[in-house]
Amino acid sequence: MLQASKLIPQGQGLARTMVQRAAHLELDWDVRQKSRFDTVASDERHVGVFLPRGTVVRGGDVLVTQDGSLLRVVAAPQPVLRITACPDHPESEQAFDLMRAAYHLGNRHVPIELQPDHLKIEPDHVLADMLRAMHLTVVEVREPFEPEAGAYSTHHAAAPSHDHGHADHGHAHGRAHGHSHGPDHKHAHG
Repeated sequence: MLQASKLIPQGQGLARTMVQRAAHLELDWDVRQKSRFDTVASDERHVGVFLPRGTVVRGGDVLVTQDGSLLRVVAAPQPVLRITACPDHPESEQAFDLMRAAYHLGNRHVPIELQPDHLKIEPDHVLADMLRAMHLTVVEVREPFEPEAGAYSTHHAAAPSHDHGHADHGHAHGRAHGHSHGPDHKHAHG
């Protein structure tokens, strides 16, 4: 069995073509959050991964084996709940609705992937019901899952880059008023 005990976050410092040509490991979140696991690479080699305890492997990371070969990590599609704002709400409220959902999920210490237009969590019918009651759309899909690493982690999930100041967004950061859900509210939420 081939052993890998070195991780290069996002392949930093490696030539892109070299990383793209490397065999890959397609791993779901349950495996990638472990520091020790066995798997099979795309070239059918058996690999034992032995990383320092607490290490989390992310899609895009590169593992180095004892013989010096590279293994590109791919986040495997898996069942997740994709959470989006209700399209019937004013656009000015949709970001707030997602932020509110992220707050409530964070209070429950749920691993969560944050994207500009949606959130993702692992399937949980109780949380799905809570989110729907908050007038969010919740749909089960199969997609890669890259939850946030946490504020104190040195290896964060990939996020979109920003090449401008936040003042460049040109939109108000407050919540619009005038849209509320009373007891007779009747639009559907996934």
